[in-house]
Amino acid sequence: MPRTASCACGALSITLASPPRYVSLCNCLQCQRRTGSAFGLSSFFSAESASISGDHRTYIRSAQHGRTVEQHFCPSCGTTVFWYGSMAPGMVAVAVGCFAEPTFPAPTLAAWCESKHTWLSFPSTIKTLDQQKA
Repeated sequence: MPRTASCACGALSITLASPPRYVSLCNCLQCQRRTGSAFGLSSFFSAESASISGDHRTYIRSAQHGRTVEQHFCPSCGTTVFWYGSMAPGMVAVAVGCFAEPTFPAPTLAAWCESKHTWLSFPSTIKTLDQQKA
């Protein structure tokens, strides 16, 4: 079943025709800044399954090992809805909260746990990595 994620004002959306390949949460400081929260919760899909609607702006940031992350956000409300990372070619990542779907699949991986908030712990069903996969 297709899923649609959108920004807070609804002007930017992305519809995915396939299920997520995986769901992860990231504790890196950049994701904490991007979300304004303790971590970012991301779902990864085949980029070929994505259909984007609405105006968006791009911010490209540096990541580990010379990689880049190309974040796409709504120019009206500022919500980052989706992004492409050079570490995951052929994939598009979508912010899970933008689906506004409480039954969305749970994450199975937590990355950058070396910079997670000290009060945060994860259930044993979530694999944890100190950094990101190389």
